[in-house]
Amino acid sequence: MGKNLKYFTNGILEENPTLRLVLGTCPTLAVTTAAKNGIGMGLAATAVLVCSNAAISLLRKVIPDKVRIPAFITIIAGFVSVVQMFVKAFAPSIDKSLGIFLPLIVVNCIILARAEMFASKNSVLPSVLDGLGMGIGFTCTLTLMGMIREFLGNGTVFGLTVTAGHITPMIIFLLPPGGFFVFGILVSLSNALAKKKGKKIVEHIGCENCPSRSFCEKANEGACEEKEAVVNE
Repeated sequence: MGKNLKYFTNGILEENPTLRLVLGTCPTLAVTTAAKNGIGMGLAATAVLVCSNAAISLLRKVIPDKVRIPAFITIIAGFVSVVQMFVKAFAPSIDKSLGIFLPLIVVNCIILARAEMFASKNSVLPSVLDGLGMGIGFTCTLTLMGMIREFLGNGTVFGLTVTAGHITPMIIFLLPPGGFFVFGILVSLSNALAKKKGKKIVEHIGCENCPSRSFCEKANEGACEEKEAVVNE
């Protein structure tokens, strides 16, 4: 029970995919101009995470090692299509707000990283709990960013007027520079809390901080070897 709880809370606190692993920053910065967008994107990604983790865990002994990444992406793409159709049918306003970033969940680093690093190596229940925890952590971060940017940039929170009409909104927080600023502040706060608890702080972004870095390096090495073999022939 304690181990399963650890799998669940890991993505919310210690390894928050956005603030601790610095993954999925593109949709994080793009869709958080409003709090409802953050919730919509987060819940969509959570649904895909949980379903794809479960499916990949069930099929982990069947999928050949050499084609596991294409297989993972195919499975993820299937669930993304289902989620996208569901959102289009029942929440068209959210679908319009998220735009291209909803189908781009297919290539979200968080989902592929959990498939490669966790679901492909563990049983179904831990994989589902890992996906659920990571999804909730992602959703919480996006919602918080959306609330801050919407409040400062528009004077509203979840569309409800707070300071709009009384204080001039700072429109820059709805623009990319404002998104980077809020994201940087949140990562700094996360680092401060991690340092206080004796945890590792985020020192790098991009490949240096990605849990799938070792796989990418091996894949690149394999591609180079194949290219050399073709050239020699």
